[in-house]
Amino acid sequence: MNDRKSATMRAVVAHGAGDLRLEERPIPVPGPGEVAINIQYGGICGSDLHYWRHGAVGEFRLREPLVLGHEIVGRVREAGPGTEAPPPGTPVAVHPLASCGQCRQCLAGRRNTCLDTGYLGSAARNPHVQGGFADVLVVPAERVLALPEGLDPRLAAVAEPAAVAWHAVRQAGDVRGKRVLVTGAGPIGCLVVAVLRAAGAAEITVTDVHEAPLAVAKQVGATSTVRVGAGDGDGLDDLAADLAVESSGNPAGLRTCVYGVDRGGLVVGLGLLPPGNTPVAANAMITRELRLVGSFRFDDELTDVLPALADGRLPAEPVVTSVLPVAHMQEAFELAADPARSCKVLIDFGEPGVA
Repeated sequence: MNDRKSATMRAVVAHGAGDLRLEERPIPVPGPGEVAINIQYGGICGSDLHYWRHGAVGEFRLREPLVLGHEIVGRVREAGPGTEAPPPGTPVAVHPLASCGQCRQCLAGRRNTCLDTGYLGSAARNPHVQGGFADVLVVPAERVLALPEGLDPRLAAVAEPAAVAWHAVRQAGDVRGKRVLVTGAGPIGCLVVAVLRAAGAAEITVTDVHEAPLAVAKQVGATSTVRVGAGDGDGLDDLAADLAVESSGNPAGLRTCVYGVDRGGLVVGLGLLPPGNTPVAANAMITRELRLVGSFRFDDELTDVLPALADGRLPAEPVVTSVLPVAHMQEAFELAADPARSCKVLIDFGEPGVA
């Protein structure tokens, strides 16, 4: 598609395991209270990779074609009738979460754990919530956030995963002067490191099974890195960190956290473990009097992340390692699935009216 004013747009659609297609779809039109966004960049998330590779994320299985993507930025295209929104052309980020606003979680200020939530590019509901890997996306106006002046849209494309990391560090409380262990140096893990550095952590040790992501972790603030083998803590049992953030989504990473923190320490569970019953070193958690707290998505942290990216407090630039045009989306997904070659991979949808 060469002109976004044409009748159709491009969309990256998962039809099943291994079946990813670049399709032509009708351009959506915003209704009252809605805003249409011309998408510029979309970051490929681990959940996108799971839908592409396995046709599912945990228990959420594809039951219909799904437009992927929830890490997105673009420019305002048009607002629906009677809708207050930034003027056309304004660069914006999009909050991917739709909460009900009425359940006990929402009323307690925990919209990220809403009992009836919807998330862009998710098969958790049926019909699925279609995502933002498309030339044009329509969302409610309250989920559109104007970018701070001077913030590069490519860097802003990591705002959503950075907000996930920001929420995880917020779950840990005050980290100033603390010694922290982070397991997993994927995009989220590296962004956790960047947030920890911005929040004043004194020492940040990061583990991963690959050298390349550990190099990125160093660039964003890790004070030391450890390359581990599968299921191997590699001598970290005596680290005695004040707290640990598990971002690998691997049971071995959680085990490393449990033994890598000091007695009485805190473990923040961020990476989603494989579905089903997962063995946990529960006895060690009990005898070491550890605290375990979960961290799921985020709520209003985008309002903190965007200015932190703009003014340089959050050094996230090294996390973006590749940007590929949407016409090469298959290559982009393959690259994003290889942690030895990439960290965060962006899909470039181009400027409005440009192929």
